[in-house]
Amino acid sequence: MPEVYRYEFKPHVQMLEVEASHLLSIWACEGLHGESQVRLDAGHALDEEKRKLVIDSSTQVGKDLNRILTGFLQREFEPTDFSVERVTEVPEPVSV
Repeated sequence: MPEVYRYEFKPHVQMLEVEASHLLSIWACEGLHGESQVRLDAGHALDEEKRKLVIDSSTQVGKDLNRILTGFLQREFEPTDFSVERVTEVPEPVSV
C-alpha cells in the first residue's frame, strides 16, 4: 500500500500561503534530517492550479515532513479550509 497523503484546499485559501507553509515545513524537516536526506527521502508535489499538495510518507523523513506541514496548516487555517487524506489507491501501470 502506498503511504501518500493528499491535501486539498478550498477556493478561498491563498495558495501562496500554502506554498509558504510547505516551504517552511521542508526547512524544518531539513533541520531534523539534513538537506541532502530531505532531498532524497521526502517526495512532495504542490499543484496550485488543482489546489492540491501530496507528500510521500513512505520514509521517516516523509512522515516527519507530513507531520510538520499538518501542524503548520492547522495553525494557519481554519479546520474547514483544507482536508487531508491518506491515498490508498494504487495507480495502474502505464504501458509504453
